[in-house]
Amino acid sequence: MKAFDFFRNSWSVVYFTLFLYCVIPGNGQTTSNEYSSTLTLQQCIDYALKNQPLVRQSRLDEDINNRDIAISLSGWFPQLSLDAGLQHYLQLPTSFFPNLNDPAGPEVEVTTGLFNTSSAQFSANQSLYSTDLVFASKTVRDLRQRARQNTESSEINTVVNVSKSFYDVMLTLEQLDLWNDEILRLERTYNDAYHLYQNGLTDKIDYQQAMISVNNAKAQKRNTEEAIKGKYSFLKQTMGLPPEKRLIISYDSSSFEKNISADTIETLSYDKRIEYQLMQTDLHLQNAEVGYYRWSFMPALSAFYDYNLNFANNSFSPLYNINFPNSLIGLKLTLPIFQGDRRLQNLRKAHLQYQRLKLGQDYLKSQINTEYSQALASYKSNLYALEITKTNIAIAQDVFNSVILQYTQGVKTYLDVIVAETDLRSAKLNYLSTLFQVLSAKLDLNAAMGDIAIN
Repeated sequence: MKAFDFFRNSWSVVYFTLFLYCVIPGNGQTTSNEYSSTLTLQQCIDYALKNQPLVRQSRLDEDINNRDIAISLSGWFPQLSLDAGLQHYLQLPTSFFPNLNDPAGPEVEVTTGLFNTSSAQFSANQSLYSTDLVFASKTVRDLRQRARQNTESSEINTVVNVSKSFYDVMLTLEQLDLWNDEILRLERTYNDAYHLYQNGLTDKIDYQQAMISVNNAKAQKRNTEEAIKGKYSFLKQTMGLPPEKRLIISYDSSSFEKNISADTIETLSYDKRIEYQLMQTDLHLQNAEVGYYRWSFMPALSAFYDYNLNFANNSFSPLYNINFPNSLIGLKLTLPIFQGDRRLQNLRKAHLQYQRLKLGQDYLKSQINTEYSQALASYKSNLYALEITKTNIAIAQDVFNSVILQYTQGVKTYLDVIVAETDLRSAKLNYLSTLFQVLSAKLDLNAAMGDIAIN
């Protein structure tokens, strides 16, 4: 009984443990397909690098390129083939042979062959040297590198586009918060103006103007709310997120303000730009093509082996009863002697294409330098403007507080209040707009420097 009780209790423990495992979710256990609708900037970038259609197309292009390389190198493997045929003569061929009985007489007409024949040829061919195969082998590394660089270029563009779209949504949300605060402040001003009117200290024009300001602020808030929808849609597009998916961005605006600094004295290096790296790879490939046409006069050498099966019979049913096989092995040398000057013209064309790429490289350097100069100038000017707008906000806030106090004491008119409110609101909106420009300019500067990191 004790053994039975132990066995029964042991199974009870197992069942209870399984019950807890199935019912109570474990800490940190999430499915790989779980999707969080609230994403930070880095999470948006990570999602885009995995799901953005253009990035996925680039990775598929890499796979296609690898298949093309495998196809071009397959010629080094033995090439096996089998050819077979079956034929029936409706009328046998005629041949003429000397008359052995009368050598000086006319030749004798003789019907040769059998009505039914069948043959099969198994061939094996091994390429020993071919300019095409040597060229394919030499360009494998550069072709794979170019495919990887194209993917990296697509990823860099995705990071920049997602970041800018994220900043746009973030600052529009900040503008919405600003309008909410503005409406609350304007409503307080309206209440103050209305109470002053009720007490006979001012006329009704003041509180009516205050109501106009409140209504205008509400209209601006509504415009901002509608604008957010479109900007969220664009962010989803740059991320590759389906439109029906819910998306809310999570951010700490103070952290963005702290990370707006950039190294403005770093020396521009062309080698860090993915476009320049791609150009270098294209030059290597084009130089290899020049070598290909320079050595295209070399012969192609291959070894072959053929095994032939031959069947013949006047009757069809016993056709495959007797086989007359033969086989051979040998070397094949193919030497292009004259091709109508095609090889020389192709060589000259490849040289011209190489020179054209070199000119393109020089132009690309100039273009990169221009992009860097413009991005650096934009970053510096916007960063300076950001500091100015910060100062303007502090001044405008101080002016507004003073004007409101003097208005309630009857020293200032309501027109002064309106001007102070407008200046404060403009200073805050200018700050948000300038912050977006600084963040975008820093992205452009990092891209121009080749400093966009892909995780």
